[in-house]
Amino acid sequence: HQEAMFSYIVRCNFSDPAKEKPWNDWYSGPKLGQMLSKPYFRSTQRFRRSDGTGRNYLALWILESPEAFNTHEYKSDWGFFEWRPYIIDWSRDLFAGNGLVEDSFAVSPQGALHVVSFDGLSKDNAEKAQKAYAFVHPNMTWMTIAGLDKHTEIIGVEALDELPRSWRPSNAAVGPQEAIYLPISDFHRASSYRKVD
Repeated sequence: HQEAMFSYIVRCNFSDPAKEKPWNDWYSGPKLGQMLSKPYFRSTQRFRRSDGTGRNYLALWILESPEAFNTHEYKSDWGFFEWRPYIIDWSRDLFAGNGLVEDSFAVSPQGALHVVSFDGLSKDNAEKAQKAYAFVHPNMTWMTIAGLDKHTEIIGVEALDELPRSWRPSNAAVGPQEAIYLPISDFHRASSYRKVD
């Protein structure tokens, strides 16, 4: 019996173009490795928005437990301080979804991530809008908010094998943000992770 996993999604914009490449090099390199060495972090990948609406950057992690944020290893070594002045429109949200596994949202270099979020909508309005999007996008995985900043009550994520040739937002409802994100890092698994007793 596999325990349910969680999705931790970090979205942001970056305000200083001169520092953007060093930040990306750090985040997609040392930072990902550092995070995957911590308890309960199972896999990750980073993306940049290529079309649609929403924040420019998205990092998606699969976690074994919300306890990931309570461990000494996580709390003692955060590492964003150098970049914090330039990271804007930042959100950290934890989501629960049915049947999430390590590679649920792994995207190949030729692929893309399709994301629909409902920032700013009430739970009722988000649920109504989600039904409209679910009808148009039957393969999307829908996850409900489970902790942290709670910027959106629901998020929809779908890993695409290739970038859609002529993508247009669905506009299935008024209010949601819908975007295509391209991978800017490889998909990484925690090669060896350990549980905390």
